[in-house]
Amino acid sequence: MDTKGQFDLVTGWNSLVEQLITNKGYLKVLAGLRDTAIIAVAGLVIGIIIGTLLAVTKVVPQKRWYNKMFSRLTDVYVALFRGTPMVVQLLIMFYVLFPLIGLSGVPSLVVAIVAFGMNSGAYVSEIMRSGILSVDKGQMEAGRALGLGYYKTMTNIVLPQAVKNIFPTLGNEFIALVKETSVVSFIAITDLTKAFQDIASSSYEYLITYLALALCYLVIVFLITICIRLLERRLRASERK
Repeated sequence: MDTKGQFDLVTGWNSLVEQLITNKGYLKVLAGLRDTAIIAVAGLVIGIIIGTLLAVTKVVPQKRWYNKMFSRLTDVYVALFRGTPMVVQLLIMFYVLFPLIGLSGVPSLVVAIVAFGMNSGAYVSEIMRSGILSVDKGQMEAGRALGLGYYKTMTNIVLPQAVKNIFPTLGNEFIALVKETSVVSFIAITDLTKAFQDIASSSYEYLITYLALALCYLVIVFLITICIRLLERRLRASERK
């Protein structure tokens, strides 16, 4: 790199530090990081709840008409949310669905949590379904032989084992949610990406600012990956006991 290039990098770094420290841009970054975490965590929790319910409707014996109906509705739900971009779903919920049902005054953060939760539910449903199918059928038969009903056996015996099987995949879904939150600025939420965009606009220094943003996401994903591996190791240790 020539001297001019080195000078530009130093100037850009100094400009970023000035925006973060002197102009207290770090407050906006911390607030953006908080909103990113809230949307991702709450979205995953909602997604797990929705996804588990949808997965159960797919694996339950299709003996009655309403079981078949719920299974078909689940297919439509999954196809709808997996077949359209996250940002489109976010915009439709914020500008169309919520105003349509009289909830136009709901905070943007709540809309984003609902949108990400419903989107995640579609993906988690397929993850959970594969986890349930990976559990030996004898587990369900053993539960029924002990006098437990289908849903009680599913809840107390099958689902806990399924969650252990799919835990790493759920971790990947959480990482995907964290990265996808970068689109919430479309509905006026200052997440981590929007915070750095504002800093770049103020300093007119885009290269270093966006490299710093990428580094932040890399660190976040790295920390999440470590936590997932530690939890996975603990789950395996509990299985051996």
